[in-house]
Amino acid sequence: MQDKQPTPARRRFLRNTLIAGAAALPMSQLASAQGSGNSDATVPASMRGLKPVAAQVVPIGNDERIARVAKAQRLMAEHGIDAVFIGAGSSLTYFTGMRWWDSERLTGVILPRKGEPVYVTPEFERVRTLEQIKLGNDVRGWQEDEDPYALVAKVLRDMGHATGTLGMEEAVPYFRAKGIADALPQAKVVPAWPVVSGCRRVKSAAELALMKLANETTLAVYEAVWKALQPGMTEQDISALLAMAYARTGLSGDASVNIGKYTASPHGSDKPQHLVEGTPIIFDGGCRAGGYTSDITRTVVLGQPNDEIRKVFDIVLKAQTAALHAARPGVAMGDVDAAARKVISDAGYGPDYRYFSHRLGHGIGIDMHEWDYLVRGNKHLLEPGMTFSDEPGIYIPDRFGVRLEDILYVTEDGAALMTPQSKSIDQPFG
Repeated sequence: MQDKQPTPARRRFLRNTLIAGAAALPMSQLASAQGSGNSDATVPASMRGLKPVAAQVVPIGNDERIARVAKAQRLMAEHGIDAVFIGAGSSLTYFTGMRWWDSERLTGVILPRKGEPVYVTPEFERVRTLEQIKLGNDVRGWQEDEDPYALVAKVLRDMGHATGTLGMEEAVPYFRAKGIADALPQAKVVPAWPVVSGCRRVKSAAELALMKLANETTLAVYEAVWKALQPGMTEQDISALLAMAYARTGLSGDASVNIGKYTASPHGSDKPQHLVEGTPIIFDGGCRAGGYTSDITRTVVLGQPNDEIRKVFDIVLKAQTAALHAARPGVAMGDVDAAARKVISDAGYGPDYRYFSHRLGHGIGIDMHEWDYLVRGNKHLLEPGMTFSDEPGIYIPDRFGVRLEDILYVTEDGAALMTPQSKSIDQPFG
């Protein structure tokens, strides 16, 4: 079931498209895109108003990390968990500030119910680990010929949890979780989802500010690119424009781009595509600000869309609005999906998943896809500070699709979007 132990899904964006498109630009053009000179003739006129926004990024501070660990410890007590092991990845960054990739060498942190965090890492990475961590300084190193799982077990025994309950972060690979469990056979290993998700899925004011900046930047980039589109462009050409536009903002971002009949597949196609007037184009992607991500989808048309595309666009926009109005504290997440789905079904594009073939939305924060999910059957209740994509769509096989996506955040008495909705297919950027 969706609402038991959700695992963060990560959409595979067409990064190869972005890279290929950026590579197609002359270096002088890319360099000029990074500057702020509005008179540079090599930059499309629509992009000259894009300005660097990196100075607006206010990083997450240590006081907030301390509060996160304190909340995690309260949740451990509530759920009968003595300690949590978190491996390399976004949750490690969330709690400790440490940015680390996963590899065959174990690196992670043990958060005890009481006391300070303990880091486990290869001994030769000790110095770099100490440079990265923002919380605590207890680092235990293991040599290349030693068993890292035995070291994790020793730390837990020293904490008095040899026979206790260990929460395992769900992103920890199975072989690593099994290695730790085998090294501590008398301990009970349980999912740490109630603790990790319990912290991450409710955002603070600082997190919301970073996400809002990222989303506003993405929307501005999309609009600038839309105004620079020309017939005959390929998805690589459009991705090159996206790269140029993001370079001017100083934030790192990307998007998948799909054109015409390929918009009928929610995640598009790798087949070659060319822009023709009157056909829909879907941009779907985001950027990062202070480690937090955006995710916006816009359906646009170069030239004039036909009546059917207009009709479908208006239905999808109405469905997105219905979901926004349905979201408020105490409402089941599945009910928000139902509100959007009813609009689409009542308009003749049902039943169920026939034309609206995916859930309404996913959680978002450090990861583009994280807890929780606006999907049928999810009985988890909305809380202030939760953030989700609100992205209904209608997909007509072999013809076209329309999807609109903005990030919704739950307030004390309702919900709001981080960016202006489309007003119509003629005004897709509000």
